[in-house]
Amino acid sequence: MAAYGRPALRDLFDDSPTPHIAHPPRTHRREFYVATDGSYRLSDGTGGLGVVIETRSGDRVARLAVPDTAPDNNVAEYRALHLGLDVLAARAPGDARVGVLVDHDDLAANANRALLATRGGCHSTRSLSIPERSRHHWRGIRARLRGFGECRVARIRSAENPAHPLANTPAQYHHVNEEPPRCVLPTPAGRDEVPPPSRADRPASD
Repeated sequence: MAAYGRPALRDLFDDSPTPHIAHPPRTHRREFYVATDGSYRLSDGTGGLGVVIETRSGDRVARLAVPDTAPDNNVAEYRALHLGLDVLAARAPGDARVGVLVDHDDLAANANRALLATRGGCHSTRSLSIPERSRHHWRGIRARLRGFGECRVARIRSAENPAHPLANTPAQYHHVNEEPPRCVLPTPAGRDEVPPPSRADRPASD
């Protein structure tokens, strides 16, 4: 379960904006949530990657705190998301509905634009602005996002992101990497589950 005093990823996702996509009323019925963060210290070029994955009910699937040396902060953020999606893809069914949480505005917007373009319609990936050094990771991110049954990316504040301390002080949290692998499946959501208040008045067709 989520740590005492810290909101579950599902709660953070429901309360956060998804750039370029309005939350559908069934947002709260996603099976898995993944929060990622990447850090970069200009002083010495060191940093880390943090990943937290939970089921809808707050059961922990995985946590990672990996030291990393990225050329800049953008690359660190893209690497972290790429890592988190890779780990989730190895432990979740292919048709899983996934909620993603990042604290990088452009990354969240780019991911949602790409998802909308994949679904068709008038959206195009031409408007995407991907940092040059992050393009290899971006290709992996897009492939992973398309591989899930449905996916949305929400933007949260760094202070709220449970992956933030894992990325910023990976040596302090190195023990989380030793947790045994878990492939936890969430309990089925009941049709009578009540949506969050901010979603309750939305049409059910989205």
